[in-house]
Amino acid sequence: MDVLYIVIPAYNEEANIEETVRGWYPVVERCAGGGKSRLVVVNDGSRDRTGEILADLQKEFPMLVALTKENGGHGPAVLFGYRYALKHGADYVFQTDSDGQTLPSEFHKFWERREKYDFLNGWRRHREDGRDRVVVTRTLRLVIRLLMRVNVPDANTPYRLMKSEGLRENLAFLPPDFQLPNAALSAIYKRRKQKICYMEITFRPRQGGVNSINPKRVALYGMRAIKDFSKIDKELRRKGF
Repeated sequence: MDVLYIVIPAYNEEANIEETVRGWYPVVERCAGGGKSRLVVVNDGSRDRTGEILADLQKEFPMLVALTKENGGHGPAVLFGYRYALKHGADYVFQTDSDGQTLPSEFHKFWERREKYDFLNGWRRHREDGRDRVVVTRTLRLVIRLLMRVNVPDANTPYRLMKSEGLRENLAFLPPDFQLPNAALSAIYKRRKQKICYMEITFRPRQGGVNSINPKRVALYGMRAIKDFSKIDKELRRKGF
């Protein structure tokens, strides 16, 4: 039985976190992995009631794991969750966000294809989260094309299913606490010519609360990441990719 770990970072998501957990928990129950699968929510130092709500939900949902770390940003929270999943025996790791923009109902089409691919990546062909964020995504795509020399349709999609062995190998190329790990991982999978499937997903507006990852902040992360992308490219070339 394949063990699934769903990783969800959360920062100040008191408006969304309960609905997010209740939406995704049935997925973990269906893909139970003999009772070993887990829904892992990484509370990234939230200053609101996110942590309290998660503590209450753990009493109701035994396969829910609520982790708390110091605030470090979305990327480090994602990496924290990935490392936890790999350490605790996940066969497959899935990542999405806690703002209600993605649909649990679309997960089954990813899970059905898991054995054929190393990486199944959501593709936000039609987005409802604003023009500014579309521009950020297109800019990131260009940066990856220039620095990593690959073309990825939607590099930073928070809807991705990965085999644990490939994820473990590819995480080794990333600097600690990298702010754009999903974008870099998408490029690394492509550079290493691993089996990738891009699948269209629904991407709704944020369902509540305030987005802490605004375009200006993403742009700042992108500028800081340019050197790191170059280092990753150099290491990939050194290893023959």
